[in-house]
Amino acid sequence: MEPGARVDAQGTAYVVSIRGVPGGVDLWRWSKTLDGPPNSNRTLPFKYEGQPDNCGIFSFTNGGCANNVGTPENLGVAPGGGDADIAVNATDPANSSIPNVALTSLTLAPGVTGTHSTDRGDNFTAPNVAEALIPGDDRQWNDAIDPKTVYLIYHDVATFNIDVQRSTDGGVTYGAALGEAIDAATFPAAGDVTPTSTANLAAQIKVDLSNCASRSNLYQLFVEPDNVSENTGGQPMRSAYVGVSLDAKLGLPTFTFTDYKIYTGPVGATNGNIFPALAVDQFGFLYAVWSDNSNVFFTSSSNLGRTWTPARVVNKGATKGRANVFPWVAADANGHVVVAWLGADKAGNSNDRAVMEPGHTPEDNGPCTDGTSTCMTKWAQWNVYVLETVNGHAATPTFNQFTASDHVIHRGTISTGGLGGGADRNLADFFQVALDPQHRANIAFADDHVVSPLSLRRTGTDNPDDPVSFRVGVPYFTYRLQAPAGVVTTGSCAAP
Repeated sequence: MEPGARVDAQGTAYVVSIRGVPGGVDLWRWSKTLDGPPNSNRTLPFKYEGQPDNCGIFSFTNGGCANNVGTPENLGVAPGGGDADIAVNATDPANSSIPNVALTSLTLAPGVTGTHSTDRGDNFTAPNVAEALIPGDDRQWNDAIDPKTVYLIYHDVATFNIDVQRSTDGGVTYGAALGEAIDAATFPAAGDVTPTSTANLAAQIKVDLSNCASRSNLYQLFVEPDNVSENTGGQPMRSAYVGVSLDAKLGLPTFTFTDYKIYTGPVGATNGNIFPALAVDQFGFLYAVWSDNSNVFFTSSSNLGRTWTPARVVNKGATKGRANVFPWVAADANGHVVVAWLGADKAGNSNDRAVMEPGHTPEDNGPCTDGTSTCMTKWAQWNVYVLETVNGHAATPTFNQFTASDHVIHRGTISTGGLGGGADRNLADFFQVALDPQHRANIAFADDHVVSPLSLRRTGTDNPDDPVSFRVGVPYFTYRLQAPAGVVTTGSCAAP
């Protein structure tokens, strides 16, 4: 579930996926040099790299990632698996130019587990189960720059500020420097200040990797209620902010953020659907996306996050007016932006079982749950969609929309509220898109359209149209075969 995707500067692709606590995470790698060229059908021969968050921890036989694959002798027990993220560094001249890979995994307590690899995922260091300096954590994210600098962010459950830590050893430890992405002025409207507070939802942290003066700036997108009274009153998250750190690059033990408002939705709007996402291109331009469950919103900044273009709905065609969730964004070159998300063939909220799963609700007397039905044929059908532009920071960027999945990947509801609620969580909470050195989109997504081989034994049916049948979300991977025309690799940096 929740597959994350990264591609390093040499074109090596990584996919990480969670099993849930205490199952740990799984990692796959594809390197053309090490794993061979694409197969005849153009799929990639990924190598399974085991469970990096369990190298030597709770391993019943021999220890190490390669032996922790969930066999009867080694049950795949790990200190994390609730959330995962990975980051890839620049090439390391001190390590045969091999880029470092940092990985983190989560359980509520003690918190964030961290490890890293200097040989493209074949071996990982023994995990550190206490990377977060504040115990009791939720939803960590990572990004990296240079050969060994890695950033970690997470919510501490006590305040729900967005805590930021820096590693200068490739992700072995994260105590080199500290900051908080929600500044003092913004915190009352975004923090967990009362028992009824809504608080905030954090995107993945982003580091400016450009060769501009803005290189090494930190950017943290989050959504929150619009003001203090809405926050303390438990009102929906309708406003988007970005925290900007200009002094993280100075190498001091602490760094600061200044928060800028990006967008405010109308009263009652629900923009706190997991997760908002942020990207920075190679000229320092910023791009943010989020969903209100029906629309995918997009905006850009040409001055390092201080001001933003008016947020606009960018999904179109068959997805217009339907349910659209889980947007993610990646950017490179000068204005080349890719947005990926899940879109349904039905209008309505993705969490609404009455709309997305007709026949599966108590008021219908549960005809879909008797073990003999085929009512999933009437349920919402979901696909992976992609928008791509080569002028993303223009006042009105031009997007082309594609269907990236070659089949329906899921039917029914999709939860956008995390662990709460009664909607389907087979796909968990997000999926990711990354760009490779050839400017091609690489997408890892969860898919549960295939009934598990265990279904007949567990449920008494393996009918693919019967919701009683057992299925699990597993990671899939697809990539664009060639870059779009018109990618611009020259030009001026974003304004300081």
